Amino acid sequence: MNLNSNLLELNEAATVALADRVRSLQASGRKIFALQTGDPDFPTPAPIVEAAHRAMQEGQTHYANSRGLLDLREAVARKLLRTNAAEYDPAKEILITSGGVHAYYCGLLAILNPGDEVLVPDPSWMTHVNLVSLAGGRAVRVPTRPEENFLPTISGWERMLSPRTVALVLNSPSNPTGAVASREYLGELNEFAARRKLYVISDEVYESILYDGREHTCFASLPRAKERCLVINSFSKTYAMTGWRIGYLAAPEQVVSQALKASQHTITNVAPFTQKAAITALSDPAVAAAVKEMTVAYARRKRAVMQMWRESRGPIKLFEPQGAFYFFIDVRGLNRPSSEIAESLLNETGVALVPGSVYGTNGEGFLRMTIAAADETIAAGFGSFLGWASARFK
Repeated sequence: MNLNSNLLELNEAATVALADRVRSLQASGRKIFALQTGDPDFPTPAPIVEAAHRAMQEGQTHYANSRGLLDLREAVARKLLRTNAAEYDPAKEILITSGGVHAYYCGLLAILNPGDEVLVPDPSWMTHVNLVSLAGGRAVRVPTRPEENFLPTISGWERMLSPRTVALVLNSPSNPTGAVASREYLGELNEFAARRKLYVISDEVYESILYDGREHTCFASLPRAKERCLVINSFSKTYAMTGWRIGYLAAPEQVVSQALKASQHTITNVAPFTQKAAITALSDPAVAAAVKEMTVAYARRKRAVMQMWRESRGPIKLFEPQGAFYFFIDVRGLNRPSSEIAESLLNETGVALVPGSVYGTNGEGFLRMTIAAADETIAAGFGSFLGWASARFK
């Protein structure tokens, strides 16, 4: 029987598969320190839940505008202008999607022809790579180094260009590294993309989670960048709404008009009661206060992990996150493949971390650990890992 060759070449989403495995181990009675998944441990703020419940009771359970409810698109446009200094027409330049992944996929389908190439940093979230393949394109990995903040140099981007290159992917704050691109770097990247006539697909899902006074710069806010930029965003991380599956694409009208077709033929529309909840997420002061509490908690956890690491004086190194809620842990000193380290760690200590190799060649030698977990889980799990690593190093 015939099977899709694109899918045959892909592996399952590593973090999703590991999360499924962890749930199975926990169901069997094993004590697991689940530090593998980027899912906030906080409940969705109550006003958001109440808004969805109210909308369902009012009958908002049928088909809705395939672009998204106009009042949600208007709320997104106000947010983009207020928070990101980027002006978008809610009628033509915003598409409500089933999460950030769907926004990215629809955006890719809008701009790619078969065989077109998209530049993707290495390491990066593997969905950035795999969806390019599913959309009929070819992902070209651009090497990065921890010494350069895990961001490709401009000359590095340049070296990977070909006549088929149509876009590059930017993810700041970054999953898995926690790196945040400076405004200076983004300005240089903007000039490069303009010179080479490239789209920039800017994944800004972690924009609200920043540390040590850093500020997020929306790529579309840069001079003359909007006409070449696809902004991908989601309600999942900021508002602890990972299970709600709602996000958006903000892009030029000609891109959104084609992405709309991809969305219509994959999901028809996002559930209207979910969209009503998203409006509340963007507008309710109590939600804003809850978001602030979550970001304060992430910063506290980040400091606690750094302190534990400094006190351990062990063989590992930490790439201190500048944003998002991940640590990219340098285990190159253990001289073993990251997949073997992660497997041994899970089997022997119950600590679940993601091997860096799943994020690309340049992720080898690292492990990703989330701090979107309870304080006690992080302390116990990271402490167990430090002890395990020190014993193996000796």
